[in-house]
Amino acid sequence: MKVYTYTEARQRLASLLERAKKEGGVRIRRRNGQLFVLKPEQPAGSPLDVKGIDLGVTTEEIVAFVRESRKIRPRG
Repeated sequence: MKVYTYTEARQRLASLLERAKKEGGVRIRRRNGQLFVLKPEQPAGSPLDVKGIDLGVTTEEIVAFVRESRKIRPRG
């Protein structure tokens, strides 16, 4: 991870952000020795964002299955 001085970071902020995006992060060192890490925030995805699976079933077939399952059946 590349280390920049505070002054360099101020002067080249746009390129620094691009480098952090490309490489996952950069470090910025202040004159007093404090070290900071600048890295891109990962977008929060929904746990419901899952890739679908093609089962070869049409919409009409799914609707028919649901309707069939909702029919009242005699007990016994």
